[in-house]
Amino acid sequence: MDSPPSEFSGRYFYNPTLRWNRQVEEYFINAYGADHFARISRALTHPSSYSCVRVNFLRSTRDVVIEKLTSILNGINFRSSSDLTCMGRNSATAEVDHEIQLPSPNGLPRDGDIFKKHLSIDKCQLPGLDYVFFVKGSGPHVMQCRDLLVQPLKEVIVSRKCAEAVLRGAQVFVPGVLACSSHVEKGDVVAVSVAVEQPRPDGEWGVGITRGTVLQGLQSDPHYHERNGLYIGQGVAMMSRAGIFRVSEGTAVEMSNRIYNLPSFHDILKGEIFLQNLPSIITAHALDPHEGERILDMCAAPGGKTTAIATLMRDRGEVIALDRSHNKVIAIVKLAEEMGLTCIRAYKLDARKSVQKKDSTEVASTNSRPEISCNNVDDSKLMGNERYNTGLTITECEGDREPSQGPYSGEIGIRKSSKLRNGRGRSNSGGGRVKCSSGFLPSSFDRVLLDAPCSALGLRPRLFAGEETMETLRNHAKYQRTMFDQAVQLVRSGGVVVYSTCTINPGENEALVRYALDTYKFLSLAPQHPRIGGPGLVGGCELFNGKLTEDWLTEAESELVQRFDPSSSLDTIGFFIAKFSVGRKDA
Repeated sequence: MDSPPSEFSGRYFYNPTLRWNRQVEEYFINAYGADHFARISRALTHPSSYSCVRVNFLRSTRDVVIEKLTSILNGINFRSSSDLTCMGRNSATAEVDHEIQLPSPNGLPRDGDIFKKHLSIDKCQLPGLDYVFFVKGSGPHVMQCRDLLVQPLKEVIVSRKCAEAVLRGAQVFVPGVLACSSHVEKGDVVAVSVAVEQPRPDGEWGVGITRGTVLQGLQSDPHYHERNGLYIGQGVAMMSRAGIFRVSEGTAVEMSNRIYNLPSFHDILKGEIFLQNLPSIITAHALDPHEGERILDMCAAPGGKTTAIATLMRDRGEVIALDRSHNKVIAIVKLAEEMGLTCIRAYKLDARKSVQKKDSTEVASTNSRPEISCNNVDDSKLMGNERYNTGLTITECEGDREPSQGPYSGEIGIRKSSKLRNGRGRSNSGGGRVKCSSGFLPSSFDRVLLDAPCSALGLRPRLFAGEETMETLRNHAKYQRTMFDQAVQLVRSGGVVVYSTCTINPGENEALVRYALDTYKFLSLAPQHPRIGGPGLVGGCELFNGKLTEDWLTEAESELVQRFDPSSSLDTIGFFIAKFSVGRKDA
């Protein structure tokens, strides 16, 4: 069939430009170089081309799970319709088949030939990761719509948060819709695009669209040209226009043709598999947990790394998981129960207040271990904890109605669930009670993981980054140092602290490591296994016109951390891992 006129075929494509605060952009160009940072920015606007799946090897094996998964997905059609044309040599349409291709040499998704004829499942062959596999998606595709001169497509514009969720496989839910064409009826095929923040005359950013705006579909439409390069697919309207803007929830558009086709794992093999970014899995291995140890995960929600640690310990020992949100704690507990892990204890506590005050009148006796069981966990399965005076004080807390993240699997899933209906988010508190802690005594853990709250500038896909300024980036770094100070107090001499973030910001990564090594002389960087990320940044830079210097790493130090570059061939999110060995604190 003839191709549509170029003025239309050139309109329905996906080629976003990531906008940054000007000073932040200059800072990153200084850190990475202009060409490298341009590649990073482009990579961030696209999702990873594959899904990384971690098998709960305490319940099953990778081969058994792959067989089950292939059978389940065999009934799902991954072929794009004739209205989608694949772009790029990594892209091809395919239908699921029972055949599984041979893995690449390192077990990571291969370039070009992965998704040719079958849904490709590659077994990870990195040392120690024989329970991990990768499922390849396809894209980017470009929409080529026929008969547009006769009948132009009706359109729907969604919010940026909604679009980021759709690019990861979600549908378009009602709160995510900002505007649509007039006379949209249930069953209509619509083109879906995204409204991304634009600079305003006052120097701020805004989308400039009032929810409920009617799209005329003409070039005179003030938002017509803004949508060029921001189409994320086609779908079928599940409601009329009037219905979309009358109700508060429900599916507005069911996506049929997507710019990216990524298999969904929602509610598939729950308890047996967990969708998780590869760097997050590497983080749990860097911590190197052993059976019988007592480990602290300071910022644990949604529980992906917590459960990975508990699994590596074979559920023998004690993993304390903290979060300051009531509903996030509930989510951790539910995930642990779903995966059959009994050594995890989840508590509500702000990680900045993890160390129990010395003058607390509630500190447990050194001759007895305080009762810390919750959620009907069998304490008899704990090992080796009698050597600690935990000093853990817990109370029952009512639900505080903080925004829920929901019991979703995977760290990508937490972003989906945090915007459950891809609107602005809402309180989905399930009620109930969680355990609250007043903190822990110093040196009461063998190992501590601080996966710190951060600017999250490494998460993909990301369609806007202008909200971060140099001031907010500095504030993130101060926040993380406060938490790190707590982590250092809580780990015992001879123990391990692992620090990680999902940002590309050196101020939250290398600068934190510099602070740690300069402040705590008993800390030293330790090798990480497996090591697949790149080295850290060396040197430093000047900030605020030379008023402040930010120091990073030496050449030797840079080889001991792992930095995951979203523009590299690994095709991961942006991520950073540092592992510290703890020497004698009294030396």
